[in-house]
Amino acid sequence: MEIETASEIFSALAQSSRLAVLRELVKAGPGGVRAGVLAERLAVPAPTMSFHLKELTHAGLVQSRREGRSIIYAADYGGLRDVIDFLLADCCQGDQRLCGPYVIKESA
Repeated sequence: MEIETASEIFSALAQSSRLAVLRELVKAGPGGVRAGVLAERLAVPAPTMSFHLKELTHAGLVQSRREGRSIIYAADYGGLRDVIDFLLADCCQGDQRLCGPYVIKESA
């Protein structure tokens, strides 16, 4: 991941409501949650929730699918893993005693 891409992702997360939305979606698991349910849980108006979900989707942290008349949102675990990998790629100079499984090995 390039630093510019990571910066855009962190910019999307630099808003408390969006961070709360992402945490709710991570807790919900791959099944996801309807946008209306998220709005109710977080006491955010529906149009505002739509905006936040759009920003998180654009950042590659959330994905959506249609089920009937509803749109279900779920965390994009691949996108989240990419961000975690970016942050921890050089963790503790590769000392697995400190970073454990998060040490990223560069492929040759």
